Amino acid sequence: MKFRTAIAGEDLAAAALGGPTSPRPGRAARLARSTRQLPLAPALIMLILFFLGPVLWSIYSSFTNAALTGDGAANPQWVGLENFRRLFSDPNVTNGIWLTVVFVVGSAVIGQNLLGLAIALLMRGRNRWLRGTVGAIVVSAWVLPEVVSAFIWYAFLGQDGTLNQVTKALGIGSQDWLYSSPMLAVIIANTWRGTAFSMLVYNAALADVPLDVQEAAELDGASGWRRLWSVTLPLIRSAIVTNLMLITLQTLSVFTLIYVMTAGGPGFASSTLPVLMYQQAFKFSEVGYGTAISLLLLAIGAVFSFVYVRVLKPEA
Repeated sequence: MKFRTAIAGEDLAAAALGGPTSPRPGRAARLARSTRQLPLAPALIMLILFFLGPVLWSIYSSFTNAALTGDGAANPQWVGLENFRRLFSDPNVTNGIWLTVVFVVGSAVIGQNLLGLAIALLMRGRNRWLRGTVGAIVVSAWVLPEVVSAFIWYAFLGQDGTLNQVTKALGIGSQDWLYSSPMLAVIIANTWRGTAFSMLVYNAALADVPLDVQEAAELDGASGWRRLWSVTLPLIRSAIVTNLMLITLQTLSVFTLIYVMTAGGPGFASSTLPVLMYQQAFKFSEVGYGTAISLLLLAIGAVFSFVYVRVLKPEA
């Protein structure tokens, strides 16, 4: 209403001077656009305050000796690249990088991604009751809190857990799976918990694949695997890239599942970078060094994303 009143006022002034009285749509559009954009200002301030602010603080802290207690807490000092020199000379960090990559590739790229795609393909074309039942079972693991999922798998794989009770009954023997194979244990647990997301993404993507294309390929004599590789996967390539990027970033930040199941042990056998970051920042009170590890984790996520986009980019 305000910009319409302003335009009407300009028309009256123009009529008094003997000029044209037609409104100027350009000015009306600008006033309308500015009116629509005004409510975005508070949202932008909130984004800067709660998203960009912590990121900038983490970057700054990584160049200081900030701590939870002592002089580093009261008066943190600028130490430059000292935290990063220490980081790249720390064998535990090198081991943590390797374990983080193994965890992401095992539980996200191979586990969640391929298993979610396989379930989505198997559910395609099935009746509604079967799809609803399978979907509900898979999603039920996803909606559980991460700490609950961790305790479930801790109880299943522990020394006196369900798996060992079954193997003893079969006469196979038992072992402490969380001690002998800690990384395999947390990879399986994270795959079990996170597969539902990939399944939902691929269900939506496969619903957009035209059936006539599949039928044409089948009439041309293409086998099931050939149709999948040459027809289906290229058509859902953008969904594959999106899914891989999202589940990779989510898996890189997994902490609770690993910490509850193994606490990063035995020793440092399952200490991925999030676990090391927590230990350095909150157990040893070295916040500056912990935030330096978090930036390394951010860099690893950027590398994964770059590889996905380059390898799976749409063909020209």
